[in-house]
Amino acid sequence: NNFPPLPGFIPLKPCFYQDFEEIPDQHRTMCKRLYYLWILYSATLAVNFIGCMAWMFGGGGVTNFGMSIIWLILFTPCSYVCWFRPIYKAFKTDSSFNFMAFFFVFMAQVIIAIIQAIGIPGWGVCGWLGTISFFGTSIFASIIMLIPTIMFTAVAALSFIALTKVHNFYRGSGGSMSKAQEEWTTGAWKNPHVQQAAQQAALGAAQGAMQQQQYSTPDYDNQM
Repeated sequence: NNFPPLPGFIPLKPCFYQDFEEIPDQHRTMCKRLYYLWILYSATLAVNFIGCMAWMFGGGGVTNFGMSIIWLILFTPCSYVCWFRPIYKAFKTDSSFNFMAFFFVFMAQVIIAIIQAIGIPGWGVCGWLGTISFFGTSIFASIIMLIPTIMFTAVAALSFIALTKVHNFYRGSGGSMSKAQEEWTTGAWKNPHVQQAAQQAALGAAQGAMQQQQYSTPDYDNQM
C-alpha cells in the first residue's frame, strides 16, 4: 500500500494501493480528474475550517467552527473511500458494481456540495447565505468566508459535470443496473481473476474499436 503517503514519524501505514498506470489508457485521464476533484474538495473543507474560525472570531459563535472540524475530519477520508475508490476500481476492472456504488454515493456528494455552497447557518459551512448575512457584522471575516464559499460553488459545479460525464460514459459502454446485480450475485466484483479478465477484455475492445475506426476512415487523397 502506498496511499495516503504518511510521514515516517506517524506510527501508521498507508491503507490503499494507488497507481494510475494500472488504469487503462482510455480511462486514466478521467480517473485522474476525479482524484483532483477529491483533492479540491478536501482543500475546500480545510479552507472552510479557516473561514469558520474567522466567522467565530468575528462574532458568529462557536457552533459553525465546531461543525467545520467534523466536516474536515469526517468527510475528507469518507469521500475518498466511499466514492473515489469505487470509481478507481470501476475504471481499473470495468466493474458495473463499482460504477453503481460510485453513482449512488456521488449523487449524495453532489447534493451535499450544493447545500455547502448555499451555506445554511449552523451547519459548519460558510456558504452564500452565511457569508452575505455576515457582511453587516464583520467585513473582514466575511471576505475570508467568501473564499470557501466560492470553492464550494466550484466543487458543486465540477461534481455535477463529473457525474454527468461518467454516467454518459457508462451508459455508452453498455453498462446497466442488471450487470451490477449480476456481479453482486455471482461475487465477480470481488474476484481478482474475474476483474483482471474484465479489464483485459475492456482494453481489447477499446483497442479494436480504435483500429476499426482507423481502417474505416476514407482516403480522400487516393480518391482524388
